Amino acid sequence: MKRALVSVSDKTGIVEFVEGLVNLGFEIISTGGTKRALEQAGLKPIGISDVTGFPEIMDGRVKTLHPKVHGGLLAVRSNPDHMNQLEELGIETIDLVCVNLYPFKQTVQKEGVSHEEIIENIDIGGPSMLRSASKNYQSVTVVTDPSDYEKVLSEFKEYGDTTLETREALAAKVFRTTAQYDAMIADYLTKKEGNEFPEKLTITFDKVQDLRYGENPHQKAAFYKGMMPKYSLANAQQLHGKELSYNNIQDGNAAIEILKDFEGQYAAVGLKHMNPCGVGIGDCIEAAWDKAYEADPVSIFGGIVALNDKVEASLAEKLSKIFLEIVIAPDFSEEALEILTRKKNIRLMKLDTTLSTNTALKYTNVNDGLLVQEMDMHTITEADVHCVTNRKPTEDEMRQMLFGWKVVKHVKSNAIVLVKDDMTIGVGAGQMNRVGAAKIAIEQAGDKAKGSVLASDAFFPMPDTVEAAAAAGVTAIIQPGGSIKDQLSVDECNKHGITMVYTNIRHFKH
Repeated sequence: MKRALVSVSDKTGIVEFVEGLVNLGFEIISTGGTKRALEQAGLKPIGISDVTGFPEIMDGRVKTLHPKVHGGLLAVRSNPDHMNQLEELGIETIDLVCVNLYPFKQTVQKEGVSHEEIIENIDIGGPSMLRSASKNYQSVTVVTDPSDYEKVLSEFKEYGDTTLETREALAAKVFRTTAQYDAMIADYLTKKEGNEFPEKLTITFDKVQDLRYGENPHQKAAFYKGMMPKYSLANAQQLHGKELSYNNIQDGNAAIEILKDFEGQYAAVGLKHMNPCGVGIGDCIEAAWDKAYEADPVSIFGGIVALNDKVEASLAEKLSKIFLEIVIAPDFSEEALEILTRKKNIRLMKLDTTLSTNTALKYTNVNDGLLVQEMDMHTITEADVHCVTNRKPTEDEMRQMLFGWKVVKHVKSNAIVLVKDDMTIGVGAGQMNRVGAAKIAIEQAGDKAKGSVLASDAFFPMPDTVEAAAAAGVTAIIQPGGSIKDQLSVDECNKHGITMVYTNIRHFKH
């Protein structure tokens, strides 16, 4: 008779699975709550203590850590010495293990959970049994995911056992599962000790979906989410449209990152290829969108829109007149959905873009390596800047400079942004020199550049950017300062009556 050891935290489908095993002639060994659930269903599992001859102790902390369990799992069936030892010691083989683990992640995510409760949800016996069974997958079938129950039963019915290929795949899944489990525990304890950059870094993600392709059609890709993805597209509800693509997700993420800096304001972001093409703020979300669209009605074609307030019908009508890949918002009214869903392919993503977010880490892969840094969450107020020119900024110029500073932080370096009337009017992104970025932003702004404010993500090494700004009619500049030639730019500003403030902080973005 084959023997199965069953001990699960997630009891989804377990009764039906065990009934199937019993019908196939399995003897069932079980523990604790699983044993009770099976008995309530009319099944008659053997208790683990009847197998080990030792009681469960320490509130169930120790029950399966026993040679009669692990010997029965780890014995190599083709090794006569192993099998002789089993016989001498009165240990019977175990042919199938069905175990899933204490809900550590769900426990950590609970509001108000205590450290003691979290520690008690670190599973010890479960991972040990899974690892023993998986190491011996040549002979033992190991199941940790309820979605695999049907496949396992089907193979036992058809072949009298699972195939080696299936056992190997299930063992690989187990080691992925236990690796993730240990990574989550390590992450929790590492953060508790306040160690931001430990000597060994283990991060773990769950697959959301396979993607049609990556950045280009010849590249394979998939989308994974982290353990607590609150402010993430991985946590968004897609209400309509095609599946997200690799580039959609990249752009969508960049758009919602910009919205973070406009907490408490109605803000709209139009984005293309990881750079904002239009950002606007207003006294309502529709007014904010009007400005974002007016900022660059050409580049927004085929772009991403992110909003931090509900979309109503009047705004939906405006959005529907443009070809957009995605609209991200906290909600959509029924009328707005009716209007927008007339377009077959537009993705409508419901995500609470008003969420506050704490400092997080940003991971960037390089060849055979990983760069890790804090997210750039730095913000400034009027009190954080200081004027270095003869003319001081007006109240409106200061308001526009602070707005421009929020935007330029999210533009690829070298970055220059021109703003006016609470909207971007020119964006120069990703250039190899700063004056080149300024010329692009100025050209895009055209006549609107007169009376505008210029924001730069880093200091001016030469006065040429100020010269270009002055020629375009810019009246105020916000930049970090810090060049050994700062005075040349200050003198150029004074020459043209431009006011300039330093932030003493830069926002490189590569």
